[in-house]
Amino acid sequence: QVRLVESGGGLVQPGGSLRLSCAASGFAFSNYAMTWVRQAPGKGFEWVADISSGGSNRYYADAVEDRFSITRDNAKNILYLQMTSLTPEDTAVYFCAQGTSKYGSRWIGTLSRRDRSAWGQGTQVTVSS
Repeated sequence: QVRLVESGGGLVQPGGSLRLSCAASGFAFSNYAMTWVRQAPGKGFEWVADISSGGSNRYYADAVEDRFSITRDNAKNILYLQMTSLTPEDTAVYFCAQGTSKYGSRWIGTLSRRDRSAWGQGTQVTVSS
């Protein structure tokens, strides 16, 4: 059974940083690209970043490029999202999701749950002073 468990969310002041983690189990983690997605209050899912199965290729949404960094540790089956220079617009529930292949990609348009093989339960990130 695939399981994805996010952690590391919380309340942070504007300009601050957080690192999210996603512990994966139940599948061959190193064989799949992984994704971070977020959902702000009252809005749909917003694709944030993708990383290929080996970690060498990374893709970011324009809104987070140069501020966020997606990485993975295939030995530990953990996905990370390092977030810096946070703004109130980054407030959302952040989800990790299993890709459908080893290739990551830049996502264009609306993302839905069926576009990824599995999702975690999410972790809340609130950016506020």
